[in-house]
Amino acid sequence: MKWSEVKRRLTKYGCYKLKGGKKHEKWYSPITKQTTRISRHNSEEAALGTVTAVFEAMGVPMHD
Repeated sequence: MKWSEVKRRLTKYGCYKLKGGKKHEKWYSPITKQTTRISRHNSEEAALGTVTAVFEAMGVPMHD
């Protein structure tokens, strides 16, 4: 899964970007009230374990 797809899925569940940086963006989840850092490299493939950890932290299901 590419980072752009991860961000699209997070946005679908109400998560949003708080701020950007050189390599990472800070995202907030209203579901879990937590923040996490996401890579800014949208076209890069994200490791499955990393994607799983991001979705768990943000309270977003892996599959619909």
